[in-house]
Parts: sequence; C-alpha cells; structure tokens
Amino acid sequence: MAKTFLSFLLLFVVLVLAQVTIFNHIWLFGVAMPLVFIFFIISLPVTTPTNWMLTLGFLIGLAVDIFSNTAGLNALCCTILAGLRRPLFRLYVPREEDLINPVPSIKSTGGATYTKYVLTMTLVYCIVYFIVDSAGFFNATTLALRIAASSVLTFLLLMALAGIASWNKSGKKK
Repeated sequence: MAKTFLSFLLLFVVLVLAQVTIFNHIWLFGVAMPLVFIFFIISLPVTTPTNWMLTLGFLIGLAVDIFSNTAGLNALCCTILAGLRRPLFRLYVPREEDLINPVPSIKSTGGATYTKYVLTMTLVYCIVYFIVDSAGFFNATTLALRIAASSVLTFLLLMALAGIASWNKSGKKK
C-alpha cells in the first residue's frame, strides 16, 4: 500500500514538473500544446473512490495552475476529467472485476481498449480546456484546430508514456 502511494506521489510530482518546465513551453505550429500531466488521472486505479478521484484531479490541476498562471483552468478541467473517468472507462471495460490489475494499462485492459480509453480521455480534456480557455475570444476554426492538434500530440505522448511504463528494468515487456 505504501509502495503504491509513493509511486503515485512520485508520478504526480514528475508529471507536474515535466508539464510546467518542459511541455508548457511547447506550442507546435502555434496550435498544439502537449498536456501530459493528465496521465496521472488516467493511470490511477479504477478502484479509487470518486471523492479521492475528484480531489486528486483538482490537486494536480491546481499544481499545474500555480506554476503556469492559468487561474484555475487546469483545476477545473482535471476535476471534470476525474469525474468523468469512471463512466468513460466503463464504456470500454463494462466489468472492472474482469481486470487483472485495477490500474488501467496496456497489459491490464489490452492494447485496443487502452488506446480507446486514452484517446477518449485526451479528447474530453482538450475539448473542455480549449472551450473554457477561449470563452472570451471565440474563433471556431482556431478552436477546432487547437483541440484536434493538442489531442493528437497529447495522445501520442501519453501512449509513449504508457509504453515506457509497460517495460521493466531488463528492457523486456512485463
């Protein structure tokens, strides 16, 4: 239990630091921004109670907001994503009891199911993020382009993180 808590705490800190020091400064072609810190919400065990999911989602969003000067934007979006996580997961895995491991991963859910789950979570986050971000200055073309480009970039980076996480220290898949 303590080992799991420490591994998720380390994941929290590493993802927040990576987001605020590296990924917040990347804007590919002025439209695509990677939002890799949502990997924390995606990776939490499906057995996590809803209250804890909402709290942890809010906290990781708040941590990114504090260092990014985004005034609660990420806290709002992460809380919404954390609240929608279980229903979105159940779209692809109707019985959580069938999972080998309660932590969503390529190994526990299968490659196709995990890919659909990560893509859906990424799209939901990017849609909410960019709609709230552009509330005052609305340009439908730019909004759609930012949502699509950021979703693709974030999805690719999250799948790369998932692939790295599935490898053990010997270099072979777990």
